[in-house]
Amino acid sequence: MLAYNGEVHYTKGIMDNTVGSLTQLQRSIIIGTILGDGYLRIVRGKKNALLEINHSLSQKEYVDWKYTALSALCKSAPKSRNGNGMRQAYRFTTRQHPELTTLHTAFYGESKKSIPDNITLDPLMLAVWFMDDGSRCRASDVYLNTQQFALQDQERLRAMLGSLAIESSLNKDKEYKRIRIAKSSIPKLFELISPYVIPSMTYKLGYDPVETCS
Repeated sequence: MLAYNGEVHYTKGIMDNTVGSLTQLQRSIIIGTILGDGYLRIVRGKKNALLEINHSLSQKEYVDWKYTALSALCKSAPKSRNGNGMRQAYRFTTRQHPELTTLHTAFYGESKKSIPDNITLDPLMLAVWFMDDGSRCRASDVYLNTQQFALQDQERLRAMLGSLAIESSLNKDKEYKRIRIAKSSIPKLFELISPYVIPSMTYKLGYDPVETCS
């Protein structure tokens, strides 16, 4: 079983931990992850929530980066496991934590993940969200794959982007919708998030010839 090898991939300041609480850096990474592919849950019979991070094995460097930031909240390092079908997953969970419970209440108040109206988006949250759910196909087509959210929640996400001077619209994707970044706002988006995007994810910024149209 493949596991975290101890290599450190971190953004400036990522090792700054506050004992007993979340640093702003950790909080931003956690919220960005919740906006994307992360999942908060409360185990039956337990009081506080934990965060589960689960990506494909091809995104090992990205999972290791998140683990490095959140390792003070974790009991064990990421490990690989067989997922659905032929997919091999690479994942870890945090310990239960009261601040994660507060976020669980905010994002899962009615059981299904939704967007609270009191979240202020910052560039690191946006970068993590984009690394989780962003895609680029051609120079002018940049998306955040928000199909999992209700239309009301997607409009809240668009308002959050607007607070960072990023204009967007909703783009139909089969029977669902997702956020499309306005062509005029793509440079602003990339300016904000590029300091935090790790090397293995720069292809989403168009710094690698691999397209992400699918």
